[in-house]
Amino acid sequence: MTQSTALYESNLPHLKLLTRGKVRDIYEVDDQHLLIITTDRLSAFDVVLPQPIPGKGEVLTRVANFWFNRTSELIPNHLSDMSLEKIVPDADQRATLGDRAIIVRKLKPLPIEAIVRGYLIGSGWKDYQKSGCVCGIQLPEGLRQADQLPKAIFTPSTKAEIGDHDENISFEQTIDLLGAELAEQVRSISLKIYTEAATYAREKGIIIADTKFEFGQDDDGKLYIIDEALTPDSSRFWPIEEYKTGTSPPSFDKQFVRDYLETLDWDKKAPGPNLPTAIITKTAEKYREAERKLTGN
Repeated sequence: MTQSTALYESNLPHLKLLTRGKVRDIYEVDDQHLLIITTDRLSAFDVVLPQPIPGKGEVLTRVANFWFNRTSELIPNHLSDMSLEKIVPDADQRATLGDRAIIVRKLKPLPIEAIVRGYLIGSGWKDYQKSGCVCGIQLPEGLRQADQLPKAIFTPSTKAEIGDHDENISFEQTIDLLGAELAEQVRSISLKIYTEAATYAREKGIIIADTKFEFGQDDDGKLYIIDEALTPDSSRFWPIEEYKTGTSPPSFDKQFVRDYLETLDWDKKAPGPNLPTAIITKTAEKYREAERKLTGN
């Protein structure tokens, strides 16, 4: 494990920068591979905030790689065995990247985000209060906020452009986008990964309330898990000792920052406000604590 200073934006002039997203910078390595750098940028309410959270990108990368390794027998992932030294030969540049960089296979991303919910929280709780359903899935009456669902449910969404919001879609709409066979494959593997990961995490003191997966295909149509997996950014992690129903439990993710931002007179449009040092420090600690609990590192 390496230690490095905060990285808000990567700079690798010898590689072609393809995209600079909310958190990830993606470079082209060759026709078959990409270099993905998970920076320390943090977005809230779809706005990238002006300050980094030191070490956040390294935590996200290590946690995702941990899960990629644990789930490799369930589904292949996009990680390549190509060495970073080969792609970034300059030692100083590699030191700046720290543990934030991965080299992955180029795959064709599916046009949906595969969301699995095991607990009734967030937009799912809002839907349930209005209709008794979450994304068209009927749930039992009388559930409370943060209740564990009778079984995990698959509630996919469309992928929005930066600055826009994802939209929940039904499984029938997923079939329209992917075809029946692929839609069923994605639903099945998403539920399987979540269920196994949630069981493991609970033993480590963390409840995974919900999570988002992304998938891609190679030229032969084989399915891979891509992007990130089961991190504090793509999932809602709750410390088990503070979990209770009827309220929104505290979490290990950027909800801490969102809660602070809700106290400000800010219209939730760019540019985002500066964060106090105490908020930045506490957020970085929460990310590190989630990694320690899950991986032991």
